[in-house]
Amino acid sequence: MQDLTQEQWHKQLVEDATGVILDVRTPHEVDEGVIPNAQHLDIQNAPSFMAGVQELDKAKNYYVYCRSGARSAQACMIMESMGFKNTYNLIGGFSEWTGDKANL
Repeated sequence: MQDLTQEQWHKQLVEDATGVILDVRTPHEVDEGVIPNAQHLDIQNAPSFMAGVQELDKAKNYYVYCRSGARSAQACMIMESMGFKNTYNLIGGFSEWTGDKANL
């Protein structure tokens, strides 16, 4: 796992052809908006989160965020323990995100 600032995370994601954005917030938090093209896997719903992660391609790079950066760091560590090599945690999470936002 690598912790990236908002600027680093966005710059690296834009240049990453195999990058996948993961939103690990709760459904209620997702209702407040998302980073465009994000896939949602609620880390607080452990069975659903684990099942969803197992379906992901381990060869891709994962840009993970939550509200503030703590749960996404946890998600990155879980993913790494499952064999994912490239996970990037968004420091400050969605609450500090200044880039584009969308609604699901």
